[in-house]
Amino acid sequence: MKYDFDKLIDRRNTGSTKWAVKRVFGHDDVLPLWVADMDFEVAEPIVEAIRKRAEHPVFGYTEPGDSLLEAIIDRMERKYAWKIKPEWILFTPGVVAAVNAAVKAFAEPGHYVVIQSPVYPPFWTAVTNNSCIVASNPLKFSGNRYEMDFRDLASQVENKNARLMILCSPHNPVGRVWTKEELETLGEIIIGKGGIVVSDEIHGEIIFKGHKHIPFASISDDFAKRSVVCIAASKTFNVPGLQTSVVIIPDEELRGRFNRARAGIMGSPGIFGFAALEAAFRYGDEWLEQVLDYIEANVDFTLEYLREKIPEIKAVKPEGTYLLWLDCRSLGMDCRGLSEFFRERARVGLNDGYTFGPEGEGFMRLNVGCPRSILEEALRRIERAVKEKVGRS
Repeated sequence: MKYDFDKLIDRRNTGSTKWAVKRVFGHDDVLPLWVADMDFEVAEPIVEAIRKRAEHPVFGYTEPGDSLLEAIIDRMERKYAWKIKPEWILFTPGVVAAVNAAVKAFAEPGHYVVIQSPVYPPFWTAVTNNSCIVASNPLKFSGNRYEMDFRDLASQVENKNARLMILCSPHNPVGRVWTKEELETLGEIIIGKGGIVVSDEIHGEIIFKGHKHIPFASISDDFAKRSVVCIAASKTFNVPGLQTSVVIIPDEELRGRFNRARAGIMGSPGIFGFAALEAAFRYGDEWLEQVLDYIEANVDFTLEYLREKIPEIKAVKPEGTYLLWLDCRSLGMDCRGLSEFFRERARVGLNDGYTFGPEGEGFMRLNVGCPRSILEEALRRIERAVKEKVGRS
């Protein structure tokens, strides 16, 4: 089946968080390219699975069946040659909920937890909400590539006795797809000291040509015994509103600690989330192949537009995700001024870079998961606003 990603879909007045622009940005005419969901129709097999389940007239308490577990196991082996067992699989209503439960399970109040800034804002709050302390291991930016600072990471582990790390793989917002060598070095530092790695791999299937995602726990048995891997269909197949994620914990003792931490405070995903997840993993690849080509073309279009028409804003091509990390520092504005500039003058809604940590100051995050016409209009708005700002015709 051929999907049309140029099709414009009106999401206003549907309860869409992304398109609640008046509430979020203060104006009805702002184009939203911020929160990480896509403005594309979902794959038909997913829609059909939900439709079929909805035809049954009873919506009682539900649990995942053997068929869903098999779909997850099959996908991990087919995509990554990672053989997992059904007892390793847990379900949560979102990866953020899983990360919070993991911090509660594996770090005591007052302990340090490592994250790599600039990084997904809920990582910061997952640490502080559980009365722990952030040990920031900032990524190094050379001007055209972000890399891990392993020397600093080892220092955080040694000097702050940090024994838990939340890894973003692929990385949101900088778009790095970590190599096996990078993940091995990270694991040797954290796990070598008896630590645990919680790996958020929610963007693990939004990968561009020439790159390969590697599940952290798949690298070795030693890594598997000290890791928690969080995945979902939500970003890949554009179903985040169904609140269904998978947590893979190979070690029985860690699974027990995780389950005790979430007991009584975290519910299970719902009927339609389970149906969508299985359909996505079994039958969604035709849609996924097409959307990846479209997203990468959107990325290339944006980078060329910036180079030719808005040279004041720079961006590095991501290796994965549908997010672009815009370097706006040459515009010479502080965090508040930059936010107001895009919202008030460009009328484009982006994510403020400073919310990803101090290393995000002067940056903005742009979501290219939308029809090309919307993306092009947003870039034209930004171009006009920048020209007015710098006095360029």
